Amino acid sequence: MVITLMRTTGHQVKSTLEPQVVQALLRAELGDVFSILGMHTTAEGLVVRVFLPDAAAVRILERGGEGLAYEANKTHLEGIFEASIVERRELFSYALEVVDHLGVKSRCRDPYSFWPQLASKDQYLFNEGTHHRAYDVLGAHLQHVDEIDGASFAVWAPNAARVSVVGDFNHWDGRLHCMRPLGEAGIWEIFIPGLAAGAVYKFEILASEGEILLKSDPFAFAAEVPSKTASVLCRTDNFSWGDEAWMTERDEREWTTEPLAIYEVHPGSWRRNGEAYLDYRELAHQLVAHVEQLGFTHIELMPVAEHPFDGSWGYQVTGYYAPSARFGTPEDFAYFVDYCHCHSIGVILDWVPGHFPVDAHGLARFDGTGLYEHLDPRQGWHPDWQTLVFNYGRDEVRSFLLSNALFWLERYHIDGLRVDAVASMLYLDYSREEGEWVPNAYGGRENLEAIEFLKQLNTAVYARYPGAMVIAEESTSWPAVSKPVYAGGLGFGFKWNMGWMNDVLRYMQNEPVHRGYHQADLTFGMLYAYHENFVLPFSHDEVVHGKGSLVQKMPGDPWQKLANLRLLYGFMYGHPGKKLLFMGAEFAQWGEWNHQQQLEWDLLVDEAHRGVFDWLRDLNALYRQRRVLHRSDTRPDGFEWIDCLDSEHSVVAFMRCGEGEQPLIFVCNFTPVPREGYRLGLAEAGPYREVLNSDAEIYRGSGVGNGGEVVSEPIPCHGRPHSALFRLPPLGVLVLERIGV
Repeated sequence: MVITLMRTTGHQVKSTLEPQVVQALLRAELGDVFSILGMHTTAEGLVVRVFLPDAAAVRILERGGEGLAYEANKTHLEGIFEASIVERRELFSYALEVVDHLGVKSRCRDPYSFWPQLASKDQYLFNEGTHHRAYDVLGAHLQHVDEIDGASFAVWAPNAARVSVVGDFNHWDGRLHCMRPLGEAGIWEIFIPGLAAGAVYKFEILASEGEILLKSDPFAFAAEVPSKTASVLCRTDNFSWGDEAWMTERDEREWTTEPLAIYEVHPGSWRRNGEAYLDYRELAHQLVAHVEQLGFTHIELMPVAEHPFDGSWGYQVTGYYAPSARFGTPEDFAYFVDYCHCHSIGVILDWVPGHFPVDAHGLARFDGTGLYEHLDPRQGWHPDWQTLVFNYGRDEVRSFLLSNALFWLERYHIDGLRVDAVASMLYLDYSREEGEWVPNAYGGRENLEAIEFLKQLNTAVYARYPGAMVIAEESTSWPAVSKPVYAGGLGFGFKWNMGWMNDVLRYMQNEPVHRGYHQADLTFGMLYAYHENFVLPFSHDEVVHGKGSLVQKMPGDPWQKLANLRLLYGFMYGHPGKKLLFMGAEFAQWGEWNHQQQLEWDLLVDEAHRGVFDWLRDLNALYRQRRVLHRSDTRPDGFEWIDCLDSEHSVVAFMRCGEGEQPLIFVCNFTPVPREGYRLGLAEAGPYREVLNSDAEIYRGSGVGNGGEVVSEPIPCHGRPHSALFRLPPLGVLVLERIGV
């Protein structure tokens, strides 16, 4: 292209701007820099102003026209340049030719020459609280605009006096890429040409009181490896997925009637390379092989969204849209999920909408005010975790959180969300004393805004992803947590059964000689087993903070501890409800979980611990194969007590059944005493086969059993016309079925 120079002046001239405007620009105190920088019409023609502190000379080059060039005068020593173009009246596309102080010449596009990239409809929906794909338009996005690659940035900061994008690309100088305010939406935006994936950035915010804040992008798709805190420009929509078969089949699943056995994992401490973390790809290969061997259906990851403090285990999130860089890139995380799916294993994420930390680079006082949180500590401060509580009544906060939940399901094909700390969201007085909380509009303790948010969340997830699941960690007796919204519930798919877990662990921690006095702890759960769609959890919460590992909770010598643990798992797998076990429980890790080191993998070479592993593997296999163990988890017709009253011997027996299915009988002896000639009522005559025996020698038990089968007699017992004499193993569980059906 031939460039014709229209005007050349090299000396400094007076700016057409008012001196106070110039000073405000140089001090980065202008609220709308777009109103003075870039190209503008004047009474005389056009004017182009640029601010480039490192430039010695600047020319304005016409693009796609006659190839004209216009010299810009330097109007201020700190780098303000101005070109008056009296020959032109209509705005045109242009580039900048810049000569630095070393004489090096380069060309670039002016970020103040681009029109807003954020549509008014998106602004409206975000402000209304109904934008479920806000991540498509807010945050940072690699784009091709007006024939050039770059990145668009948009951030919600309605009370800011000025917002800039800063990073290595502009020497973290908040004067250089000031964003444009978009009216009443409270959103600021800019397109910066020339930026590519990998650019590191933050938002520099001038608060209304004059404080300068340096914030990570709330919608960032990636972040630096902690302890660094900047956001990283990247894409998350270009991974080549190979899980079409899984996703198609998943949409047809009704998980309340399917086997659901969840292996809960903390990615940073499951296994390590020396002191280094496994990355997402290494974790995929090693973890999937382990989970396949055990027979779990799903992996639940403790929070992988970016978090600054390892000791929070991921529950104090600062990067809600960014998989933690500790373990690799967003593409690496997509690979992890895809690899799981290609091996028929689902992935559930812990999701934390209940609170967020006070870290200076995070959401706290984002624009100098309580934007995402309540400023009143009686509403916005979480005393248990010293964190902040989201303002669920604010429309934009709902758009942020709802979009985030759907983001993980859409961009990363996540199969479910386990929502953390739901109880703390539901109650305004959660962990608060009188006078430390604010009643709702009706004087009650229920958080009406949080309740409405949870209903919107579940409605949105199940409408868009019917094969996904949302699981509530809810520890109170709040009714209908897992019932549909249209039926008056909160709309979750499942709820953790914390009451069952606490009762059963309390029972198991008793010395066997005392268990007879606590029989109700075993049986009470059946009184409410069908009030919700329950998951039976033995999670990370039970093996930290001095509580000891699961096997340490069991009484007795080492042999009895392991036998008790096998018995516990057998009772759990027979009981109605989906299953969840935290990592390390599968081989009876002795030590309490420590997030700073890997599991005690050397225990797997010990035959006794390997016996627990093999027992759990066989339980999972039976659970997945036999429909009676999962089809009726939410219906009372699939469970029947045979005898739950024998507290004298600490024995319970029950049956799992289903229409057209062969029933399975579970007999549990919670004492270390073998029970010889124990008579048990049976509904039907015939020989009964031992399907599983937790005391079998293959599980490193004592080998007490019934030689593989028992035969019924026409002797009534337990209200049934038939019965048989059983030999019950010590601290053991038998699983039996009638032969020849």
